[in-house]
Amino acid sequence: MGEPETLHEPVLLEEVLEALEPLGHACIVDGTFGAGGYSRALLKRGARVLAIDRDPTVMPFVEGLRAEFPDRIDFSAGSFSQLETLVGERDVDGVVLDIGVSSMQLDQAERGFSFMRPGPLDMRMSRDGTSAADLVNALSETDLANLIFAYGEERASRRIARAIVAARDVAPIADTLELAGVIEKTIGRRPGGPHPATRTFQALRIAVNSEFDELVSALFAAERLLPEGGRLAVVTFHSLEDRIVKRFFDQSKTSAPQSRHLPQTEPEEKRWVPVRKSVKASKAELDRNPRARSATLRSGVRASAPARPMQTTGLGVPGFRQGAL
Repeated sequence: MGEPETLHEPVLLEEVLEALEPLGHACIVDGTFGAGGYSRALLKRGARVLAIDRDPTVMPFVEGLRAEFPDRIDFSAGSFSQLETLVGERDVDGVVLDIGVSSMQLDQAERGFSFMRPGPLDMRMSRDGTSAADLVNALSETDLANLIFAYGEERASRRIARAIVAARDVAPIADTLELAGVIEKTIGRRPGGPHPATRTFQALRIAVNSEFDELVSALFAAERLLPEGGRLAVVTFHSLEDRIVKRFFDQSKTSAPQSRHLPQTEPEEKRWVPVRKSVKASKAELDRNPRARSATLRSGVRASAPARPMQTTGLGVPGFRQGAL
């Protein structure tokens, strides 16, 4: 079999490369390798790459880049929340994270991420653990409604959960189109609007893959790992993720509030200076790749202050918790 092509262009590619400059002989961690789009561009700019991914289906793309750029790319199987363990003793100059489901995963119907293609209701990026079908068929109506509301920001979450429970009482829901059909029948579909299952599928995917916990762990791991001058670039695809990243870089959101009735303490040293303004896709990119419309890039440069202890306070992480997850 020939070398696979990287068919899925990563979003905000030039903007990410600019945020990680200077590249040269830098060592960059691509924490979400996918089809290797960012890694390939980094290697072409002369960087060395440590690629990480928990999806076992990425290996043909890894092997393709190994053949093209021998001795300049290493790969570690795992999640970006394990950043420090996977990097080990190696010195790194930058980290890039592309959060959420990849175009490659959406296009693989058998992975169950898409409500537009028939497939098993799976959504597991690592191919193990609790699946979306497990959650849909096992959670109580209340827990299911709370999950859909917290992780999908779906206002009709209670109606959707009630309909799902009624449907699964007849037979377990195991297929993506079956679930999408239940949701569409329940809340309808506005002409020209997004598919009514969009937010519910997002919520299930986030829950199955513990995406918010993974993101928070990775952000603080990068803060511990990167030296002064190291660069962190994070691309998100919906408001909940972007809020977490924005507040992580804005230290005032995670610092303990000061009482006006007590002596004022010295402000904390900044961990990221400078922090760039958020970046959205250009019109030219949107014309090429409509999936980039929801992408937001945030980036910063590591300052000399010691890393903070990991915490979720002030980051705006949705509060849904359930024992089955």
